Amino acid sequence: MIENIPSFLFMITGFLLSLYACVSNDAIQTLGTFLNTTKERPVWQIWLYVSAVMVLTFVIGWIVNDGDMAFGRLDRIPHAQVFYWWHILPPLVLLYLTKKGIPVATAFLIVSVFSSNTVIGLMIAKSFIGYVAALLSSLLLYFFIARRVEKIFLYMKNKPISKGWIVAKWLSTAFLWSAWLLQDGAVLFIYLPRKLTLLQMILSLSIFAGLLFLLCYKRGGEIQNIVKLKTNTQDTRSATIIDCVYACILLYFQNVNNIPMSTTWVFLGVLAGREIALYNRLRFITQKKVYKHLLKDITKAIVGLAVSITVVFILTNQQKIIDVIMHYINL
Repeated sequence: MIENIPSFLFMITGFLLSLYACVSNDAIQTLGTFLNTTKERPVWQIWLYVSAVMVLTFVIGWIVNDGDMAFGRLDRIPHAQVFYWWHILPPLVLLYLTKKGIPVATAFLIVSVFSSNTVIGLMIAKSFIGYVAALLSSLLLYFFIARRVEKIFLYMKNKPISKGWIVAKWLSTAFLWSAWLLQDGAVLFIYLPRKLTLLQMILSLSIFAGLLFLLCYKRGGEIQNIVKLKTNTQDTRSATIIDCVYACILLYFQNVNNIPMSTTWVFLGVLAGREIALYNRLRFITQKKVYKHLLKDITKAIVGLAVSITVVFILTNQQKIIDVIMHYINL
């Protein structure tokens, strides 16, 4: 029996908003290239595929981890005993920033509200290291394959693509999508108990699948522009390589420790390293245009981080802020 109905309602509302916000913001960074390269496919096929991978990943995780849908990412962040109205503000802010096309680090904005200052500091440090590692890894890889691989893709982008590459793209999407779910399970299920029953697991995944249908139906959203503006990302072969690089980096940090991190920053690092390498090796567009896009991406990410930290600080210190304001009013 539910003893605290308002707290329960805030918990469920927070979960629904958080899930929707993550699908709108973070998921598109994972599925963006897939949606770009499968425009000719019916929506139901795309939705069925990504939903099947999602369900399989979380069901296996639920079985192996004894009901833990976050894959241990929330071990250092206990479930809140009571939920209040302000717990639903972070996903609302995230939804607003997503509408503006700002790639917000959802881990900072949502998970940080429930975390200690120590965990928040570790999250920021791990995410920054992830960005640098992704940028350098992508830069090094594309420096060597730009002329031998990507140059060919650019010249052949209007020609038919072999079935082998199409199959590879679908497989790489499953690989990346699963890797992202392993990492972002902390954000997706932060509002729910750390151990879910079978019914809770089925209901949560059913809601998740429904939101994925909206994502596939819209073929992305404002955040999708970050993918579209990058060089030849709508080419199935190029998108396949991007997916594999991104997934490998996420899996590496998955095994470093159980601290949640921003997959958004890793994603931006992969794209940034790729663009820099392709420009220096192929000179496909002007230097000004390349760095303009990269600067715009990182600026938006920093703005999102600043807003996230500000919101978290206000929510976690609201009583102190009110006391200070009241103190000066009564002077």
